[in-house]
Amino acid sequence: MTKLRTAVVGAGKMGGIHAKVYDNLDNAELVAVVDTDKERADKLAAQYGCPAFTDPAAIIGKVDAVTISAPTIYHRDLAKLYLENKIPVLIEKPLAASVEEGREIVELAKQNNVIVAVGHSERCNPVAQAMKRLDIDAKFIEANRISPYPFRSTDIGVVLDVMIHDIDIILSLANSKLKSVQAVGVNVIADHEDICNARLLFENGCVANITASRLALKTERKVRVFSRQAYLSLDYFKKEGIVIQTDPNVDVVEWIKKNQADDFDFSDVNWPDLLHIEQLEIDSREPLRVEQESFLKAIADDSASPEVSGEEGLAAIECAHSILDAIKQHKWD
Repeated sequence: MTKLRTAVVGAGKMGGIHAKVYDNLDNAELVAVVDTDKERADKLAAQYGCPAFTDPAAIIGKVDAVTISAPTIYHRDLAKLYLENKIPVLIEKPLAASVEEGREIVELAKQNNVIVAVGHSERCNPVAQAMKRLDIDAKFIEANRISPYPFRSTDIGVVLDVMIHDIDIILSLANSKLKSVQAVGVNVIADHEDICNARLLFENGCVANITASRLALKTERKVRVFSRQAYLSLDYFKKEGIVIQTDPNVDVVEWIKKNQADDFDFSDVNWPDLLHIEQLEIDSREPLRVEQESFLKAIADDSASPEVSGEEGLAAIECAHSILDAIKQHKWD
């Protein structure tokens, strides 16, 4: 098997995770770590026996694929460097610091015919992957993502840091253009919003309600989806979910109607016992491994696509910035 030479640019927490996954993939060889902080680059590179560099341009000609896990404000310049040298990039979410910079990245990828993948790893969460296999037509989506303060990504607010995971998944489920956005958000301890709630309306009628907070006392990542085919209740954090599908439960309604006519006492009926509830089949694959395997497969196979493309990553930040604009426009008095 031909191995693709890979590098990680940005040796922080996420860079370390990406390096570990690359090191464990059969079709990849981690050949470099890059970080402007020499000590940090040296430390991560030493773990995997590869060279460390402080200059991002130093690895050009030595790699077949690059993961960019540097702070968001550097994504555009780093992507530009590698895309202009025909090197595919996997960029940690969000794609860029602004919509304009995101569009520039996507356009550069098209001009140079190079793959751009975006690290929306929650799309690769086993729960999201299981939901994807159901191929449902979502009509209402409710997502809640709350956690204690992460002490990272202080250069962006909760919308671009946390909520964008659910934005990406909701856009893929709604499969329609965004029609309108309402949002409210507040900053409590930082310069950017720490809590936000947004309501998205799509042209096909789908509605999504999203809440994100990085000030909670617990971690919760849940989503509920209403559709004509099924009701889904999913927990990304616990990696579990249930599906109540329409067809297997049609007889329940008939049973209720019949017993209502007979003056049946429903007080002792256990409602869940009546329903046909399925536990979602969820595998245990690591999301970042799924993400990187998809990225590398897209490089090796022209017919394949990364799990989240540059265009999809751009759509997510366009939506995120629409939410940020709506926060600014919200009137409190």
